[in-house]
Formats: sequence, structure tokens, C-alpha cells
Amino acid sequence: MDALSLSNPVFSTYIVCAALAVLKIMGQGWVSVYRLMKVGGGYASPEDANRGLLNPNPRAGQLDLDDYVDRSRRMHRNDLENIPAFLAAGMLFVLVSPPLLLAQITLYGFVLARAFHTWAYATAQSHEVRSTGYTVGSLAVMYMAGHSLVVALTRGTFF
Repeated sequence: MDALSLSNPVFSTYIVCAALAVLKIMGQGWVSVYRLMKVGGGYASPEDANRGLLNPNPRAGQLDLDDYVDRSRRMHRNDLENIPAFLAAGMLFVLVSPPLLLAQITLYGFVLARAFHTWAYATAQSHEVRSTGYTVGSLAVMYMAGHSLVVALTRGTFF
């Protein structure tokens, strides 16, 4: 069976999880934009406070930190730090043909861990609660990368 074929259930699982992860990372950016527009502040760059179509009435304080906006921005940064590694490690994992159940546990596990992390961050849970989601997702990515490396080193041809 071709590893990168929809007839491969491991690859199909990866596609579902990768698509969800991409939608999450892009969607979080839009949540930040929504929050910026809603409060009319929390802007990151000085030029953002200039008069324009989306900011017709600039006011003092638009560049001040706004936790409502910044919390979403921090969530987006966290996604940017974690999801690309998942996409890469997940693809390597697919290419080494792991057992389907193992692939489902690690791939879906990452997506569920990111969802839990997002919930914990959005609802201002403690660092310990939030870091549980990060840790589970990180361990899934590290496992996939490590598994792929071991398979490549033990079955690969290097010359």
C-alpha cells in the first residue's frame, strides 16, 4: 500500500489531524483579530494606532497591553511553536508505516491535547492544568519523531 494514499488509514488519520491543526493555528489568528476589533485596542505595533478604515478614531491607550487580546495572541504563538513540529513529525511517522492503532493514539492524542491546552488557556486555568495539554502533545510529537528516527536507522539505506 502506498504510504501517501487515502487507501492508507494511517495517512487518512494524519490528514484529518493535520487539517484540524492547520485550522486551529489559522483560526486562532482570526480570534485575535476579532478581539482587537472588539476592544479597539491591544495593538502590537505603533502604526496600528494610526487613523484608517479599521481605526477611524484613534485614541490614547490603543497600544497598551490588553489581556483579552494578548491572551489570544499568546495562544496563537503557542500554536505556532507546536503545530509545525507536529505536522513534520506526523508526516515522517506516516512514511515509516506505524501500526494504525499507534498512529491513531499519537495523532489524535496530539489534536486532543492541543484542544485541551486551548481550553485551559482560554479559560485562564492554572499553569499546571495548561501545561498538561502541552506535555501530552509534546510527548506525542517527540514519540513520533523518535519512532521515525529508529525505523530509519534500523531499516534505512544510507549509501
